[in-house]
Amino acid sequence: MIEKTYDAASLEPRIAERWEEANAFRAGAGAKEGAEPYSIVIPPPNVTGSLHIGHALNNTLQDVLVRFERMRGKNVLWQPGMDHAGIATQMVVERQLKERREPGRRDMGREAFVERIWQWKEESGGTILGQLRRLGASCDWSRERFTMDEGMSEAVRTLFVDLYRKGLIYKDKRLVSWDPKLQTAISDIEVEQVEMKGHLWHFRYPIDGKVFDPEDAATFITVATTRPETMLGDTGVAVNGADERYLALIGQNVRLPLVGRLIPIFADDYADPEAGSGAVKITPAHDFNDFEVGRRHDLPKINIMTVEAAITLAENEDFLAGVPSTPELAETIAAVHGLDRFAARAKIVEMMEAGGYLARIEDHPHTVPHGDRGGVPIEPFLTDQWYVDAATMAKPAIASVREGRTVFVPKNWEKTYYEWMENIQPWCISRQLWWGHQIPAWYGQDGEIFVAKTEEEAVAAALAHYVTNGTIDDAEARAMAENPELRANLITRDEDVLDTWFSSALWPFSTLGWPEKTPELATYYPTNVVVSGFDIIFFWVARMMMMGLHCMGEEPFGTVYMHALVRDKNGAKMSKSKGNVIDPIELFDEFGADPVRFTLAIMAAQGRDVKLDPQRIAGYRNFGTKLWNATRFAGMNGAEHGVTIDPETLTLQLNRWLLTELSRTIAETEKAIEGYRFNEAAGALYRFVWNNFCDWYLELTKPVFLGEDEAAKEETRRVTGFALDRVFALLHPFMPFLTEELWDLTAPETAKRATLLCHADWPAFAFDDTEAADDINWLIALVNEVRSVRTEMNVPPAAEAAFVAVQPDPLLRARLARHDASLKRLARLKTIDMAEAAPPQAAQILVGGAAFALPLEGMIDLAAEVLRLTRAKAKAEEEVARIDKKLGNQKFVANAPVEVVEQEREKRDAYLAEAQKLAAALALIAP
Repeated sequence: MIEKTYDAASLEPRIAERWEEANAFRAGAGAKEGAEPYSIVIPPPNVTGSLHIGHALNNTLQDVLVRFERMRGKNVLWQPGMDHAGIATQMVVERQLKERREPGRRDMGREAFVERIWQWKEESGGTILGQLRRLGASCDWSRERFTMDEGMSEAVRTLFVDLYRKGLIYKDKRLVSWDPKLQTAISDIEVEQVEMKGHLWHFRYPIDGKVFDPEDAATFITVATTRPETMLGDTGVAVNGADERYLALIGQNVRLPLVGRLIPIFADDYADPEAGSGAVKITPAHDFNDFEVGRRHDLPKINIMTVEAAITLAENEDFLAGVPSTPELAETIAAVHGLDRFAARAKIVEMMEAGGYLARIEDHPHTVPHGDRGGVPIEPFLTDQWYVDAATMAKPAIASVREGRTVFVPKNWEKTYYEWMENIQPWCISRQLWWGHQIPAWYGQDGEIFVAKTEEEAVAAALAHYVTNGTIDDAEARAMAENPELRANLITRDEDVLDTWFSSALWPFSTLGWPEKTPELATYYPTNVVVSGFDIIFFWVARMMMMGLHCMGEEPFGTVYMHALVRDKNGAKMSKSKGNVIDPIELFDEFGADPVRFTLAIMAAQGRDVKLDPQRIAGYRNFGTKLWNATRFAGMNGAEHGVTIDPETLTLQLNRWLLTELSRTIAETEKAIEGYRFNEAAGALYRFVWNNFCDWYLELTKPVFLGEDEAAKEETRRVTGFALDRVFALLHPFMPFLTEELWDLTAPETAKRATLLCHADWPAFAFDDTEAADDINWLIALVNEVRSVRTEMNVPPAAEAAFVAVQPDPLLRARLARHDASLKRLARLKTIDMAEAAPPQAAQILVGGAAFALPLEGMIDLAAEVLRLTRAKAKAEEEVARIDKKLGNQKFVANAPVEVVEQEREKRDAYLAEAQKLAAALALIAP
């Protein structure tokens, strides 16, 4: 006997343990002989991470797919693993060292610090994988990989060397997003835009050859900046070639205030005549746009900051080049050298004002990029870094999508992909960290670079190079080859590590054993689909495409499914500052994992953000409880599980209807999952289970079980168990814990189930009795309409009403006669009569083209009901008008937060629907 209460808290850990003991999710588990492979690689979460609601959505959808395909008999691999998360992990361990008052990383040295991180990883890292298990993720946990494990390290070294030798990796001096707190380059995804109240400083730059006079506009050109400290590195002023104000100045120079450097005025379309003064100061070493302008005009790049974002002027050769030594320059160096960038900003503004160079200051709210880990404004910073020639590698990846070998779902994300890929910049892959894949490059004393997979290979290459060019002789070479201490004088390894996205770009094939030609690689590559958030199309998806095509000669996946964001119930993006973050672990504790999974799936409409309200989860917990109770009720009535059914032999119309609807639901669910329409699949299952099976079928079987027809009872018991078995299977990808438990609990007493539900066959059942389906669906529709009218008209629940069919045809008369008892019981009807016209003071009902009437005289106060409905309708219409007025205010729409405007639109839709419903209720009452 099934327990009375569905208790997810005790059920889910027990089922998880059962799967674990059976090694149920190993690669190929449950597969049929010679089965087609199906594989997905999990987007590797950070080793420092914990499950957030976006992870829960992402992994729920992946799990739906892999459980579905596993039940279809395919050879399934869902490959799990974690990313080493260079910056995040290094910060966690450094913070831990500080809290414990232990030596910092620089005090202990690189080798000891990296060892400490590995220790932390074994003790504390990877919490999120346990949380994914709690979600029910059916990965092959025995194959767990880590982007810093030995196999991955071998893959990274192999690829780096290969790309370098093919000219696709190189070293260059370019601008990067630099985090002065962490003192490393960071990727764009690690930069967040912060709205700040800033200023716009307008400076006068004297025109060379003229005596500067702050009152005479002919002696200067005005530029504006939000970062005055960068002016020390200015090497040009751009104006638009179509701006008549400055045509005569093009080709002339200005003298940089406080410095004395002569810099040219030149024409470039980057300068917007409508923006500010129309003249733009160009600082190629401290602004990304300026860097490109500087390249077009061959301007010097002068870095005036240290890695800590302090000003460095004294002994800065680039800064001093071509600048005359003057008291003004000496004063500037003395005043700002060594200052933090923001202290230098204040000092420079003060000095510019004192010299008459400050024209004015404006308040200027603007976004300032901050490092999401360091939490300080990033600096565009000119440094030597390693780069991938992304433009070259992007071309085959672009062609793959254009030619349909890889498709995006929803398709509109292809446009975003093309925009990024066709305008791609060199990919900076080096990071100034200690945790990560150390770049396999060594430098000779003369700066020569030797890239190799191992130090031994690098030493051999260096010896060959220096012997060939005569720097060392053969004897010295032999000595160095044999003595590690002498090698240190020959080459030094690059201290930088690789961007974590570099190793994760190899994920679809490195996790399968590449560069070795393993059986897993031959079987499971390419993978079938990658499920990802849209925010990492470029950072991960596109890079996997590039690396997969380069290394394997084939796209890493056929489909890219992009899911939307999970927002709060009001549509606002979740953030700690707003206090609206939803913790999935807390949801698991309160509701169980299954209701959370089902909620996320049924709300995952393509291209639409998920607005998550915990009350919705409570509703889908009730759905699980409904199925639990229905299964229990069926068992109490002798439902037979594990049986086969030949639907053609069924005699009861009710049973033929159920199996027709079941067949339709199987087809609809299967088609929806194949098309990545998870919400439609979940919706189809919800409707069948809750409405067709629990609400109607079980209700309509009660007279059967209470009757005397034993053959009808036996048929219904078999159909009930047969249908429930298929419901468990259909729901399993969405609610795996509950369904696995019910599958086990309903095993026939004479024999256990042949397999776990996760290995059971996906329902393959097709049956269609249109006549039976139409007949029972007509009954359901009619009862629903009568119940709806009774509710809207405030008919007392216990009151039995008269019911009239208006001008019924022979088919309708037959149906009414056949279902007379059911209609009277389910719709609370006293009589069912036929008439040529509806009686007066009756509610009108239309079902399937037939007209019916529900006489209300004597059951309700019709006048009072008309008055109530009229007032309620007027109030709803007033609310619609009020919101229309608000939404018609362009100022409100432009200035209010997006989620607030959306809330108003949703409220309007709700009030409009209410007004229409009330109008329909009024129309039901015949004059």
